Amino acid sequence: MLATYRRLQAWAERRLPALTRYKRPESLPITLHRRRIYIVPTGFGAGFTVLLLVMLVGSLNYNNNAALLLTCLLGAASAASMLVAFRSLNGLRLGAIRQGQALAGEPLDLHLVFEGGDHVHPSVHAELDKQAMAFTASSGETRIILQLATTQRGWQALPRFKLWSNWPLGLFHAWSWIHPDHAVLVWPRPELAGPPPLLPDDSEQRRRLHQGEDIAALRDYRAGDPTRHIAWKHSARHEHLLVKDFEQPESQEEWRLDWRQLQALPNETRIARLARWLGEAEAVGRPTSLWLPDEEIGMGHGPSHYAHCMNALARLP
Repeated sequence: MLATYRRLQAWAERRLPALTRYKRPESLPITLHRRRIYIVPTGFGAGFTVLLLVMLVGSLNYNNNAALLLTCLLGAASAASMLVAFRSLNGLRLGAIRQGQALAGEPLDLHLVFEGGDHVHPSVHAELDKQAMAFTASSGETRIILQLATTQRGWQALPRFKLWSNWPLGLFHAWSWIHPDHAVLVWPRPELAGPPPLLPDDSEQRRRLHQGEDIAALRDYRAGDPTRHIAWKHSARHEHLLVKDFEQPESQEEWRLDWRQLQALPNETRIARLARWLGEAEAVGRPTSLWLPDEEIGMGHGPSHYAHCMNALARLP
């Protein structure tokens, strides 16, 4: 049965390429042309056609030349609108797709880059998962954003999406399907709560002091303290000398996150916990490093470092 289906599909590929070929993923760039653009009358267009037929019969029956001329003019205008609707899609090119960042279960932004070619493409709609975005593509680049629903972490292939236009009179619906051979990377969803990471003995959370530039406090004078650090005004109100203390708490400790520290947990639970630790560290600007079975990321902090670590977690098998 499967062999018969594949033979029929191969025959259809040879005989009717426009009906079957473009249902498969295609590499970018993708250009629309006459073999992949379809046109049908809209509901309004069908009703307008019936009206023209009634006008044609009436004008011929009553031998009314003015009514016949009006009917012909409206018919010519509707036929021209079909060509304009076709032209609004013909030559439109999808040049690139760029993705945003999203956790599993959240919508992910897709940035679609279109190029108009040698003419303007007005009132084009891009439709994905019942959401549509209208745009006009000119000779340069035109960028639109569609949101893709996500369910789980890792690589997610893009589905087909529809490009359509009813321009200019709404009498005809022209459309085409685009199925890019492209995948987006979805970040893992962090666990809601859990223990903090295990830290080495010399990195426990405590306030350590180092020499700084700002005054932290006043303390009693100790032998050997520089005289320039003595707070003379404050000492005048006390029985002993006071010294300006420039020691300050050291910056936050570093988190060295290690996949091997969570061997007792299932893989997905490990990933969710590491993602939570990365998010907590990023929220307070704490430097982190990450060790994974196939990648080791050095110490760092900031949005780019966080994205690098989350991408590495998302790519884990």
